[in-house]
Amino acid sequence: MRDAAPGRVLRLALVAWGFGDLAMGRRARGLTLLVAELIGLALIVASTILLSDTTWYLMPFLVGMAFILAWAVQAVAAFLRAQRLQGAIPPPSSRSPAAAAAWLTVPLLFWGTGFWLFAAESASPDAVLNAFVTEWPEVATQPIDGSVATDPAQVSLQADQALDTLRKLCGSQGLTESCREEAAALLINVRMRIETQTNDDVIAVAEIVRFERQPRKFLGVFEASELVPVPIAQILRLDLAAQPAPFGSARWIIVNAHATEGVPIT
Repeated sequence: MRDAAPGRVLRLALVAWGFGDLAMGRRARGLTLLVAELIGLALIVASTILLSDTTWYLMPFLVGMAFILAWAVQAVAAFLRAQRLQGAIPPPSSRSPAAAAAWLTVPLLFWGTGFWLFAAESASPDAVLNAFVTEWPEVATQPIDGSVATDPAQVSLQADQALDTLRKLCGSQGLTESCREEAAALLINVRMRIETQTNDDVIAVAEIVRFERQPRKFLGVFEASELVPVPIAQILRLDLAAQPAPFGSARWIIVNAHATEGVPIT
């Protein structure tokens, strides 16, 4: 049973599901686990592609976490069985089982953090609006991603017109010291908010705001002040709708955009 040393079995099981059992001569179980790993990977890929940007975005994340948990369980199970076969627990060393098992933190960290870099982009109106505001200067120069808008060219045109309105109002409203700055700098004076919302539709507006210092009470006793955004004018309206997605989920998308040319807010 030289090949079935517990430490070696554990390291093999961490490389791929079933490798530890194959080292112990358990061919059927080892091959079954290996096939299960391939199926699990396929489920992760498929669910991520189909659902990661929908209202069911948590599903692929949980599938991935369950895959990593199952990875650890089958490795530990193989290690314990190898120990029973040897009848003794070897002393810890620089290549101890705990050190080998620690490698599972790598896929755990990768999936637990990396998934959120691209997931949930269209899972809610807030996510879509946040992405739009972040990419507004780029959207104004080239059509937005077709998965985010039904008419990317129209959204791009309206976004560009709204930026022109923002530049025109910048000087008259005294928003910044230099109104010739890049659009990203001007957008600090723009607030996007949801005006109306139902289960399937949302109307959002982009407003120019001025930050004014207003008095307030600290702890209800001490005099203090705070910066408060005061709406000045509306420059863009966005209509969003929840589009059907796989398995009964939904994907939020921009269906219309309209530059409002600085409609004053009263």
